[in-house]
Amino acid sequence: MSTAGRPTEPTPTDLEGALREAEFVRLVAAADADSVAAAALLADALGQQETPYQTSVVPLAQPAGRDTDTDLTVGIGRTVADSDSIIGLGEAAARTAHATARELGAGDVALALAGTVAREGHPGDDLATVAAEHGIERRPGVAVPTSNLTDGLAHSTLVHAPFSGADGAELGLELPATDEDRRRLASTVALAVADDPDGTTRGSEAVEQVLRPLAGGPFETIGGYADVLGALAREQPGLAIVLAVGKLDRDTALEYWRTHGQRAHDALRAPTTSRYDGLFVVQCEPGAPVETVAELAADYRSPEPVVLTVGTDRAAVVGDGFEDALSAATSTVGGTSEAVGRRGRAQFDGDATEFVAAYTEAL
Repeated sequence: MSTAGRPTEPTPTDLEGALREAEFVRLVAAADADSVAAAALLADALGQQETPYQTSVVPLAQPAGRDTDTDLTVGIGRTVADSDSIIGLGEAAARTAHATARELGAGDVALALAGTVAREGHPGDDLATVAAEHGIERRPGVAVPTSNLTDGLAHSTLVHAPFSGADGAELGLELPATDEDRRRLASTVALAVADDPDGTTRGSEAVEQVLRPLAGGPFETIGGYADVLGALAREQPGLAIVLAVGKLDRDTALEYWRTHGQRAHDALRAPTTSRYDGLFVVQCEPGAPVETVAELAADYRSPEPVVLTVGTDRAAVVGDGFEDALSAATSTVGGTSEAVGRRGRAQFDGDATEFVAAYTEAL
């Protein structure tokens, strides 16, 4: 079933037909919440029709491998050499995967919503309609995965404000009992972002994704579910799939999420930064999750439209028009990179200073 040239993104109907015909399916997903959710949705559908499959989550591109012409390889949220088709390069992979899974008699609505919200910030009309049919609707409040809102807001990677990080979590809030309490909390969060002396004007828009969440799923809110899924995708990709298929206990998932969020917020507390025309660079200490730091910095800290975060041997970019510079920098210091939409990632062999110098020289 191999095709020549670059694989195209199939419609749900086309993908459903290909999955039915395949004797073995490889699902190769990027390490993000949307891609992991999509892989789990397709895996569930394949399991129900008893088609053998293999699922992997890989940070950067690698050949998919193939044993026979009856194998089907699907790249999810990333390019994959030798793949038959790719989903998630345009719209959310979870949306396509859910529509495909429904045609095969499967489809976890909460998981599809989490992946789509993680990618696009909203479910879209079609999924919102399906969500309402399953009793998942918006409510006042904030999108966190825990009933303890101090914990939820401290470690959320959807927002960065003075209350972010364990040391700054002084709101002291449990789950509010009334909608009015939830509205007051949402206003408090929005004002904290707007009044943050280190914040950006974009922050007041970005914080909207945390407010008035879809309520439901295994983690209090859909946005909270997306946050946990994204953290695991970057910390423990294999466990992210286990979580998405419903076989990882909640407490274990939340511990990884807390650790991930704490590292990201710590990296933004006292960062080493440099500023160029159109570019804001954040150099991170070892262990910092550079992709999450880049996303938070782009929304809540960067005075420039493009953010580059660099760690010991990894880098991430958020913005537009960075592809050539990222590719050139990676080639200069030795490594691998890829870009999907407004996000890019790289792994390299040189040190962080060399990578930044190569990147800025390529601008």
